[in-house]
Amino acid sequence: MKTDNRPLVSICIPTYNGESYLEECLDSALAQTYSQLEIVISDDASSDNTLAIINDYKSKNDIPIHIFNHQPNGIGANWNNCVKHANGVYIKFLFQDDILERDCVEKLMHVMLSDTNIAMVYAKRDFIYEKETPQLLEFKNVYGALHNYWFNLNISEGVLEGKDYLADKSFLNAPKNKIGEPTSVLIDKACFDKVGYFNEELKQALDCEFWSRLMPFYKIGFVDAYLSSFRLHSAQASAVNKSEKINETEVLYKTYYNTLLPYLHKECRQKLQKRFHPLLSRLVKLKAKFT
Repeated sequence: MKTDNRPLVSICIPTYNGESYLEECLDSALAQTYSQLEIVISDDASSDNTLAIINDYKSKNDIPIHIFNHQPNGIGANWNNCVKHANGVYIKFLFQDDILERDCVEKLMHVMLSDTNIAMVYAKRDFIYEKETPQLLEFKNVYGALHNYWFNLNISEGVLEGKDYLADKSFLNAPKNKIGEPTSVLIDKACFDKVGYFNEELKQALDCEFWSRLMPFYKIGFVDAYLSSFRLHSAQASAVNKSEKINETEVLYKTYYNTLLPYLHKECRQKLQKRFHPLLSRLVKLKAKFT
């Protein structure tokens, strides 16, 4: 029998009261064509049947499923707990509501292994609707093909320098996250040692803030295929955060100003300097006052 010597990939699934869609999620993880896998689950004290479902799957499958109980402290803490318990060389996030195509890990890993300095590889993602509404269709139209929002970059299958993303004229433009949610991304676990973990103080923008931290140091890969599906429904965390009007743009911009300014396009630098440079921001406010 031929031995599979490819690197181990940890499919990390942070859970909390996820019984509604968890079986579909786990089925998609276990059906991957890439065989060197483990599943790492960090559960935030679920009170429904989440753990019972996971334990049932664990007893019936050969792929290792590791379950870790976690004291709830926000979604970022749960994501980070998954990463810290992962044994894999690479991290593939999968959220409890979402699903992966069978060849998702296989195709992402093909690009990841093509260059030794790639931090992450991302792909297009589709959407699953609880009920198709005009609002959801509008969301898909706006946030569907995120990679098309880059101004200077021609994003096609392959690898680019992370600095090229930072230098793009549209870096600060909406949508702020032009990479995608963690379900659509494969990450080299070693990167966490260099740039740190997800910012647990953020509630909505912690993924795109983390992507930006990788960009000065690493290359970024892209697969031009729909390899995952992101579920949109009323109970989903993103919908809840939006309804509560969480806006972390100011926090993101301040972070970019403090850490990424030299890498950014001239227009982006000027925008942040006007906003946060002590003297320039005062002059801008003074000008606005008298005009």
